[in-house]
Amino acid sequence: MNEVFKALADPTRREILRELRGGERTAGELAELFPLTKSTLSGHFAVLKAADLVQTEKRGTTVLYRLNTTVFQDVLIGLLGLFGEPDTHLKGESRP
Repeated sequence: MNEVFKALADPTRREILRELRGGERTAGELAELFPLTKSTLSGHFAVLKAADLVQTEKRGTTVLYRLNTTVFQDVLIGLLGLFGEPDTHLKGESRP
């Protein structure tokens, strides 16, 4: 989950994810939206892939990116666990 938080910490990567909410996009289509060099954008894609937030598919020479919604569901469940009810095995124990 640390990779996910690292990926989400950057505003450019969050914007890439917002763009992918509308459906898959090619690397070229995404590159047109950001005033970044190809190598910088490639680095952002690598971080998103390492966090498993995006999936890629190669079609010929084109790389398609799409959201991996499964990871978002897992992160949401993890976050809810942090802020939800304490575990039952902790009930009755005093907190420091």
